[in-house]
Amino acid sequence: MAELLTVDDPDDPRLHDYTGLTDVELRRRREPEEGLFIAEGEKVIRRALNAGYGMRSMLLSAKWVDVMRDVIDEAPAPVYVVDPALAERVTGYHVHRGALASMRREPLPAAGDLLAAARRVAVMESVNDHTNIGAIFRSAAALGMDAVLLSPDCADPLYRRSVKVSMGAVFSVPYARLGDWPRDLRTVREAGFRLLALTPGEDAVPLDEAAPHRLERVALMLGAEGEGLSARALRAADTRVRIPMAHGVDSLNVGAAAAVAFYAVTSGRPQP
Repeated sequence: MAELLTVDDPDDPRLHDYTGLTDVELRRRREPEEGLFIAEGEKVIRRALNAGYGMRSMLLSAKWVDVMRDVIDEAPAPVYVVDPALAERVTGYHVHRGALASMRREPLPAAGDLLAAARRVAVMESVNDHTNIGAIFRSAAALGMDAVLLSPDCADPLYRRSVKVSMGAVFSVPYARLGDWPRDLRTVREAGFRLLALTPGEDAVPLDEAAPHRLERVALMLGAEGEGLSARALRAADTRVRIPMAHGVDSLNVGAAAAVAFYAVTSGRPQP
């Protein structure tokens, strides 16, 4: 059972994991370097634990102690109980959900290992908005994608905002980073995947005509909001595909486009 510790000093060094959570640049550096990430809210904390992530500590307001009692009873980490005003001073924002946990990161798998067991893969290039990362992972989990591959400059899926938007789905879909972009796309192709680049370009094949759900293995490439896939990534693809649009709309937000495309590549998928 975890020890409940009441803390009333915002400068207490035991709260270091939770300081400055609104400073995006600071947290993007600190969290990977220190091997941690922050799970926010009861459901997300439980999903992180169920996915096998170890807990470093938990930060709760008093009214959440009973709600999280079963987690506290099993946690081998300290639980800090603080006043909501103190939590806001430490984190930099009002913690609406009343519960935060500092979790241990795990080493990322190699891309080749993920590809060996997958049939439907999402590949993201330069998607550096944490909200979009979270939305894409949530759709990937809900719609049956097997894995996600990230270019080196994609945002961190375990950043607090990404985890929160995904509702913990970042714990459900395995992911890896491709270190040499876009050359490492060869690894995807050599594993037997057909690379489909999602783009609004007029020369692209409509997604329903490409019928990717009939392919044995498919990797769906997604680019950053606004800019889309780079010319180098488009050249590396086997086929350029687009979502047909109506009413003069030229494109969708990358999160919405990903959901549509994921459904297209997983619908009709043969069952084991």
